[in-house]
Amino acid sequence: MTDALETRTPNAIDRHVGARVRMRRKIVGVTQEQLAGALKLTFQQVQKYEHGANRVSASKLYEIAKILQVPVSYFFDGLPDSANEDGAEAANAANRVVTDFLATPEGLELAQMFPKIAKGNVRRHILDLVRSMADGAR
Repeated sequence: MTDALETRTPNAIDRHVGARVRMRRKIVGVTQEQLAGALKLTFQQVQKYEHGANRVSASKLYEIAKILQVPVSYFFDGLPDSANEDGAEAANAANRVVTDFLATPEGLELAQMFPKIAKGNVRRHILDLVRSMADGAR
């Protein structure tokens, strides 16, 4: 019999919420240690939240929102509306791409820096470069 913990993968919503916590934390310049201290947790627990390995309780999410100065709804932005199932699968797939991208340190930094490039043609050249590098990696 396979151990349930070994085969368990993080829930997509938990991963999304965790990625949003990480993104906001990095944007406001708070370390995992600082957030953990404010929450009276270990930084390892914050890591688990950010990776979606552990669920964030409603009360902790409320505290995190206060510390990071955003409404609780911020952590759910980008999730498809559960009341509207049309296109939910496509939205989930697109959301996974963005969440996975922002979950990497490089992706988060790129997302922060890219809009600061004022010239559209420079942004397009960078995109062309990334596309050619990704094609070459296959």
